[in-house]
Amino acid sequence: MEMDRKELADFLRRSRERLRPQEVGLTAGPRRRTPGLRREEVSQLAGMSADYYMRLEQARSPQPSTQLLGALARALRLTADERDHLYVLAGHRPPGGPFEGDHVRPGLLYLLDRLHETPAQLVGDLGDLLAQNALAEALFGCVCTVEGADRNIVWRWFTDPFVREAYPEEEHEPHGRRLVAHLRAAVARRGPDPVASALVGRLHAAGAEFTRLWNLHEVAVQRSCRMKVQHPEIGLIAVDMEALLTPSEDQRLFVYTPPPGTGSIDALELLRVVGPDTAHRSHV
Repeated sequence: MEMDRKELADFLRRSRERLRPQEVGLTAGPRRRTPGLRREEVSQLAGMSADYYMRLEQARSPQPSTQLLGALARALRLTADERDHLYVLAGHRPPGGPFEGDHVRPGLLYLLDRLHETPAQLVGDLGDLLAQNALAEALFGCVCTVEGADRNIVWRWFTDPFVREAYPEEEHEPHGRRLVAHLRAAVARRGPDPVASALVGRLHAAGAEFTRLWNLHEVAVQRSCRMKVQHPEIGLIAVDMEALLTPSEDQRLFVYTPPPGTGSIDALELLRVVGPDTAHRSHV
């Protein structure tokens, strides 16, 4: 990413002019002519030299560091979107978004309930299944659960033999590699994180298969894939998975749609009738 000095200078100046002294704990004073904050006040709030800040607004500075950009964003009281814009103009990748953890936004739960004809799941970046709609429960009921420690789909894949019964044997290796590659990427994005480290440690201790795939060091964020699920009453169902972004950094909405030109459309319609209370639920 290249630094856009002209746009960065303009954005800093406009942001400074929009901010009132009272908003940052300063006194305006009777003789103030500058709209908003003075350059010296911004540099003081950001903990940087006034000369360097002046050069930023004059579009003749070297590229600022991410630490300095963070200080400027706080000093100028930028929103998350404005902060990200600041980073992009300065030639840096914006920091990651907020982490929600186990919290599920009410709007996402409402959306899951409204998707009557499409299986959908809300999944955390480490593989925790946070919520799913009725059709996803009917399709993946034997694959994962939203209750207790077993809700992590990576953990269940490598430790619960019943899970793999829902997949044709030729799907086992590629599906396991997709799960591990996605987990690799998530662990790296999180950096030092006790929850991620504990999960990886448990998976290593659980068996050699995970360790073998982990040592391949494959990285691939799950954005889309085609998968086949063996339902005990309906038979083989093919679905295309699409991962949709959510407002949080650590959650994705997985939507499963029938591939065009296959019998999966009728299979999913039949699955709606059969519902989640089928024989495979006894394995959960």
